[in-house]
Amino acid sequence: MRTQLVIFDCDGVLVDSEVLGNRVLVEFVAEFGLALELEEAMLLFKGCKMADCVAVIEQRLGRLMPPDFVTRLRTRTAEAFERELLCVDGIEAALDEINLPICVASSGPLEKIKLALRVTNLLPRFEGRIFSSYEIGSWKPAPDLFLYAAKNMGVQAPYCTVVEDSILGVRAGVAAGMNVLAYANSSEASLLEECGAQVFNSMSQLPSLLLHE
Repeated sequence: MRTQLVIFDCDGVLVDSEVLGNRVLVEFVAEFGLALELEEAMLLFKGCKMADCVAVIEQRLGRLMPPDFVTRLRTRTAEAFERELLCVDGIEAALDEINLPICVASSGPLEKIKLALRVTNLLPRFEGRIFSSYEIGSWKPAPDLFLYAAKNMGVQAPYCTVVEDSILGVRAGVAAGMNVLAYANSSEASLLEECGAQVFNSMSQLPSLLLHE
């Protein structure tokens, strides 16, 4: 079935935030006595909702984090985004070539998604077509967010293509009955393919891939 809507994840697909966001997290939890390597943090937390991230941190530390932990972490992350966040290499040129309706569906809070898109100058492309898990209280790998986005955009699931970069996101797209493309490096490719995605490693490939979906 021909694609009539492209649903983009945000972190790691539109904005190059995975390393930056996890670096902030690693530095912050170190202040509480938890030593994490950046690579380990990315494996643990990529695509996860914040509550699950906090649960892992608390399990590792053996104690609860303070009530303002998430608020402070989000503040630090926002400050780092304002200073350093860039869009994913090649995404702007790819978006210029994609002549299909597009939207964003992310597990992050709406304000975080909008901040990330604003500082990378991508917000005008998606304004009014941004969907957050926090709006519906459901997170990937459940299909609800993608189905919610498709419904709001007026397109049935089989005619949607999801662009993701995480295992949780790929599983959500597959569960929603959508086509799934996964932007990934070679080390993650096989895992994402096993979950049901077609993997690509350069945004320059995306427009032509969508033509064949």
